[in-house]
Amino acid sequence: MSTDLFDICALAKNRARARRMQEPALFLHELVAEQISERLNEVNRTFTNPAIVSAFPEIWQKYLPDAKIIAEDEVLALQPDCHDLIVHALSLHCSNDPLGQMIQCRRALKPDGLFLAATFGGQSLFELRASLAEAESQLAGGLRPRVAPMAELREIGGLLMRADLALPVADSDSLSVTYQDLTALMRDLRAMGEVNAMTARAKKFTSRRLFARAAEIYQQNFAAADDRINATFEVIYLTGWSPSDTQPKPLRPGSATMKLADALNTVEVPAGKIEL
Repeated sequence: MSTDLFDICALAKNRARARRMQEPALFLHELVAEQISERLNEVNRTFTNPAIVSAFPEIWQKYLPDAKIIAEDEVLALQPDCHDLIVHALSLHCSNDPLGQMIQCRRALKPDGLFLAATFGGQSLFELRASLAEAESQLAGGLRPRVAPMAELREIGGLLMRADLALPVADSDSLSVTYQDLTALMRDLRAMGEVNAMTARAKKFTSRRLFARAAEIYQQNFAAADDRINATFEVIYLTGWSPSDTQPKPLRPGSATMKLADALNTVEVPAGKIEL
């Protein structure tokens, strides 16, 4: 029995089905591409050999048209010390080994190369997760894995250092999207290629009764204006650099050449001499 959280074959089928759709729902991928483009504009660097890990390469044509597109496989088709920029675009959340993905990217970067990633965070679809769980608990007396767990900011941000990426930074954005009802949300998730691909997912069709009850709970607890429902998508952005001797390094303890009191323009008081 597989111990992997995600069924890679099922994930690939979900992505392929979304790409075949006449109108795939790629607005989050477009938002991420725009945000990453803005962040790159703030970096005082010209990148000559970028690579992008993405299931939807067409999104990136406007932003990084010369980038090499890498399929979101468990083993990435990256050559060591080859790229000065690698963007990992909305794929880490469905990887069985996100740390391994970061390490592969770091090894493929030239010294002082930039790693940028965007991934869905733990607050994503919390409304859907709660509604399905409550409905299934009421109707079946138990729970099946239906919405994949996603990492919290601190957890996945910590992987940057474990991957030996220098100057790590992690931050997040939260987006609230409204839908007419649960059916419309599920339709959009299918068109994103984001339906359930967990290995432990139920292999038979879910009853309409369960979805009907989940829709009622969703409407009761997470209603938006005009009888619509809210769906939250949290996007975590990760930044790190391939180690290089040219990067700034922290000073050794005790090597400072100026007292903190002088920098603050105040008087230094020895320990134990403070009077209250």
